[in-house]
Amino acid sequence: MVSDAVREMTERLRAAGIENAAFEAQCLVEDLPAEKLAAAVDARIAGEPLQYLLGTWDFLSLRLAVGEGVLIPRQDTELLCETAAALLHDVPAPQVLDLCAGSGCVGLGLASLKPDAAVTAVEKSAAAFSYLTENCRRYPQYAVRPLLADICDVALVGEYDAVLSNPPYIRAAVLPTLEREVQKEPQAALCGGEDGLFFYRVLADRFVCCLKSGGFMAVEIGFDQRAAVETLFSAAGLQGVHTLRDLAGHDRVTVGYKK
Repeated sequence: MVSDAVREMTERLRAAGIENAAFEAQCLVEDLPAEKLAAAVDARIAGEPLQYLLGTWDFLSLRLAVGEGVLIPRQDTELLCETAAALLHDVPAPQVLDLCAGSGCVGLGLASLKPDAAVTAVEKSAAAFSYLTENCRRYPQYAVRPLLADICDVALVGEYDAVLSNPPYIRAAVLPTLEREVQKEPQAALCGGEDGLFFYRVLADRFVCCLKSGGFMAVEIGFDQRAAVETLFSAAGLQGVHTLRDLAGHDRVTVGYKK
């Protein structure tokens, strides 16, 4: 019986200290064939992220492929997509950059909310890029183009209505203190250098110039990075720099406009 399987798995996961044991057991039973369940529970108890075991994860209205080598899409990042879609509401067929694209959740998430957007999604990691391309194939109705490149040296031609990014922003010294599941995610997608601000400097230095007049840059930030990122954006010449809070009340998305 399915209910018996869920009950048994819930008990095992809860005994191992998994916080949302019942929810995770239900996800595993619903998404995996019976012959894979025992091994999946063992892997989850050993610290493998639930999302990697399932192979997909929901983001906004999308179901995205995820697995080892790519950052797991998180609900916090939905605010970045929603903010960008609102700002682009009256812009016909906007041209958008999604930098440090990972799974493509930001670019595809925006396109799901603003279907006439044309997005170039840039990702450096070959492992993450495989998920990015797979997710773009899953949603051919959206004009999201994956590009394998390093934002530190790529040259992009044209002017954009928006530059979006959820870059690596965790300080290097903090990485070893993260939950064991998070430490299974690629370090390159998490670490923002010694102060966590390396990629915000790259964005401010190299991509403000890619914006059209009136265009904007919007980025996800860590809960304690508002002042530093706002200062970087203002120093790069962006106007009206401000930060929005997520549902938990944490600073989450910083926005600035090109004059």
